[in-house]
Amino acid sequence: MSTTTLPQPSVPALFTSPPPIQDTLNTQTSLLQSSTIQQCLPYLLNTAIPRTTPVNVHGVPHLTREKHIAFLHKTLSSLPSGYVGYDASRPWMFYWAFAALSVLGEHDAVVGYRERLVATVRPMQHPEGGFGGGAGQMAHLAPTYAVILALAMVGGEEALGLVDRRALWRWLGRLKQADGGFQMAIGGEEDVRGAYCAMVAISLLNLPLDLPRNSPAWSREGDTLLTGLPEWIARCQSFEGGIAERPDSEAHGGYAFCALASLCIMGEPHVILPRYLDIPRLISWLSARQYAPEGGFAGRTNKLVDGCYSHWVGGCWPLVQACLDGPSLYSPGSAPVAPTPSVGSLYSREGLIRYVLCCCQDRSKKGGLRDKPGANSDGYHSCYVLAGLGSAQTKWHFYSLKDLSSNDMSSEPQHAGQLMAGYQWAPEQIVEEGQVFDEVDRVEALDPVFVVPAGVAERTRKWFEVRRF
Repeated sequence: MSTTTLPQPSVPALFTSPPPIQDTLNTQTSLLQSSTIQQCLPYLLNTAIPRTTPVNVHGVPHLTREKHIAFLHKTLSSLPSGYVGYDASRPWMFYWAFAALSVLGEHDAVVGYRERLVATVRPMQHPEGGFGGGAGQMAHLAPTYAVILALAMVGGEEALGLVDRRALWRWLGRLKQADGGFQMAIGGEEDVRGAYCAMVAISLLNLPLDLPRNSPAWSREGDTLLTGLPEWIARCQSFEGGIAERPDSEAHGGYAFCALASLCIMGEPHVILPRYLDIPRLISWLSARQYAPEGGFAGRTNKLVDGCYSHWVGGCWPLVQACLDGPSLYSPGSAPVAPTPSVGSLYSREGLIRYVLCCCQDRSKKGGLRDKPGANSDGYHSCYVLAGLGSAQTKWHFYSLKDLSSNDMSSEPQHAGQLMAGYQWAPEQIVEEGQVFDEVDRVEALDPVFVVPAGVAERTRKWFEVRRF
């Protein structure tokens, strides 16, 4: 597509005008929402960027890929003293940068950080299992999740062999609670993040599902790390239809993704999601999180759009769509074929893409991606904004193992019954006439369940399957 300069009359009115119905009661919430709209409109209209900035025929600026790549590498370099307060987030800084660089196609650059990553996270591993945010810190599921995914992205014996799986399995047993959920740390809070982080670790590292005898949840022979977990997640669905951190709390986009992804590791989405969640109410709540004219997502009711929810809410949609569509027809080496009929897109991909490319890019020399206009770019938002962009440009197909030939199944008998649903996804690039982004602005999509580059989860799982536990 050709580029031109501003203004662009082809930008639809939906993304250039305030909402036709507005709350006339002035509250802090409504005033902040109005202010956010006024912040975003000049970017959506392209009046807030230099007239020399190229935009496509839809009035959408290009992805400043090289600036963002340089910014992400900088987040992995020596940081100023003000970052000392982020010491416990060092595993996350690796994960955010690696995931974002992968979305931008920089896979070789990510692997090049293997030695530094291993040297940094080795002393973070707790002798009783799991990883802390820094050397000598207590083990916590959040940094443990970030470390495991970062190690998976760089791959190799030195990285993957670093994890003490047996100690991690015993530690997860101590986090498992009698009501079915997981604490984030020994004696810490129990919430749906714990469920997701634990399921990712159990699945990727091919840990036994048996419940260790030291677990506070152990009551009888046959209990597993999964016992009661789907039922506990079901109790986290709120009256609004969204999913909260724990039962009887406020629904939140981040917790919705964690709950959906946890269930999609445990079972096929078209089977397990409607068994434990009220899907129509969930769809209603998720739909209400996308705003116009901004086009982006908010994380909670009556909150503002935030670029990170491009993933936390946007990433829920592929899982919900797979639930509604059922499994696609797929076999290795062929393109996936969507079920007929398919529900199609469940949200405005155009709106999200416009929000990301118009409002979330820091176009200064600094680069990176941000929450919204006026905010600073950072590694966290760069990761999840780009993840949302990749998801909006991609159709993810879930396929059933029953679609594979018996020869394929017999070649890997160890897969039977061992949490394989998380590895049954295939991406398809969405290419449409009139799409609002140019092909030069296409990025790679992250795995819809594990949020790592496509293929990384499968390779990691296979690596651990052939290692003695």
